Amino acid sequence: IKALIGPSRQWHPTANTTDDAFDHTYKEKEGPKPPRIIVWKNVILMTLLHIGALYGVFLVPSASPLTLLWSLLCFLLSALGVTAGAHRLWSHRSYKASLPLRIFLATANSMAFQNDIYEWARDHRVHHKYSETDADPHNAVRGFFFSHIGWLLVRKHPDVIEKGRKLELTDLKADKVVMFQRKYYKPSVLLMCFLFPMFVPWYLWGESLWVAYFVPALLRYTLVLNATWLVNSAAHMWGNRPYDQNINPRENKFVTFSAIGEGFHNYHHTFPYDYATSEFGCKLNLTTCFIDFMCFLGLAKDCKRVSHEVVLARIQRTGDGSHRSG
Repeated sequence: IKALIGPSRQWHPTANTTDDAFDHTYKEKEGPKPPRIIVWKNVILMTLLHIGALYGVFLVPSASPLTLLWSLLCFLLSALGVTAGAHRLWSHRSYKASLPLRIFLATANSMAFQNDIYEWARDHRVHHKYSETDADPHNAVRGFFFSHIGWLLVRKHPDVIEKGRKLELTDLKADKVVMFQRKYYKPSVLLMCFLFPMFVPWYLWGESLWVAYFVPALLRYTLVLNATWLVNSAAHMWGNRPYDQNINPRENKFVTFSAIGEGFHNYHHTFPYDYATSEFGCKLNLTTCFIDFMCFLGLAKDCKRVSHEVVLARIQRTGDGSHRSG
C-alpha cells in the first residue's frame, strides 16, 4: 500500500501542533491537594459493567462461531473509532479525512462509548500538554489504578478543568461531524454500542438475545475500554524509552497489540503529530495500516510523518540506549 499511495509528508512542529507539545511553564500549585471527590454513580456503573463482562466471559463457550467473529469485528471497529478517529485524526490532526471517512469514524467512536469526540480530544490534548502533572486527566504519577480507571471515578482536578477551558478547539467546533455526534451522542451510543452489536447476531443467524447482549455488546465494550485505558496506565509505567528517557511514557508491546498500535507510547509522546505513532509504520500497528488503506482509497491524505533523520537525532540526544532498528 505504501508504494501505491506514495510517501507521507515530512512534518516539523509548527503553530498548529502546540496543543501536542508539553507545556514546561506549568507549575503545580503549592500546598495541600484538593480533596478527592468520589462519583458514586460512576463507581456503581463501572462495577456493574465489569460484573456483566465477567458473566459474558462464561457465556463465550455457548456463543456461535459467527457471534465470536462478529464480536471481534465490533472490537476492531470501535477501537478504530478511538485510535484512528478520536486520537490520531481529531486530537492530533495527524492526517486529513474525507467526509465519508469522518462519518464512519464518528459512528465507530459511538460504538466505543468513551465520551464524545469533542470531549475525548479536548481531554487528550490536555493530557499531552500537561502530562504527569495535576492538569493531566489521568496522571500516571498517581498510580496504576488512577490512570487506568480511577480518574473516571472521581471529580477532575481543578487544574484539568481550568486548562481544558483554555485550549484552542476551533477545529473541533468547525467540524460538523464532530458537533453532530456531540449533539446526538446518547442515542448514537445506545444504537451503536449496545443495540446494533446485539441485534445483528440475533437477526441474521439466530443467536439468543441473552448471549448477543453479554458477548458482542457488553464484553466487547468492556474489552475496548480496558485496551484504551492500558495506554494511559501500563504504557506510562512499563517498557523502554528509546526516544526520550526524560518522560514517563514507554514502548509497551502488550499495549501495542491490545490497542491496535497505540503502545509505541514513548515515540508518540516524543512526536505526537506523527500519524503512525511509531517509526516502524504498519508493523504491529493495525491503525496505521487502516489509515494507509484509506489513503489508497482516496479517503484520507496529508499524513504527517517525522523524518528518519529527526528520529535518529532524538534517539541519540535523549534516548535510553534501548533503540532497535525494527
